[in-house]
Amino acid sequence: MLIGVLSDSHGRADVVRRVMGLFDERGVEAVIHCGDVGGMAVFDELVGRACHFVWGNCDSVDGGMAAYLRTVGLRPPDAVPLRATLGGKRFAVFHGHEREAMGMETLVDVDYCLHGHTHVRRDERVRAMRIINPGALFRVPVKTAATLDTDRDELTWYELV
Repeated sequence: MLIGVLSDSHGRADVVRRVMGLFDERGVEAVIHCGDVGGMAVFDELVGRACHFVWGNCDSVDGGMAAYLRTVGLRPPDAVPLRATLGGKRFAVFHGHEREAMGMETLVDVDYCLHGHTHVRRDERVRAMRIINPGALFRVPVKTAATLDTDRDELTWYELV
């Protein structure tokens, strides 16, 4: 399964639209946003996709936003970390600012741990788990996102110019 991974869009719907176009070209089947989405305009770019996301430290969440997201088919996270099984692989998704994220390296029941927050790309193996940060789409010299092929355990980085 090919999964698109992005983080830290901070409301930049124009950049997210470009990333979604790139993901569409490559045949991405599901999208994971690792937080700091930054508002409704970004969520509107994710509508109609198999999408999982977490809240970041800069996301302002209220009942109205959560209700809207449900009406358009996007399910707000209900726990930290968000847990999902995609392509037969187990995922834990954090933003990275949460207290629980401090122990992400100790997780033993997932194949992949995804996070954002630092705005710095990361691809590290800890025991059998792979920890990935796709980088950021805001306030970085080079905006980055990634795709993860769970069948091949292959991560591909994309730089947006």
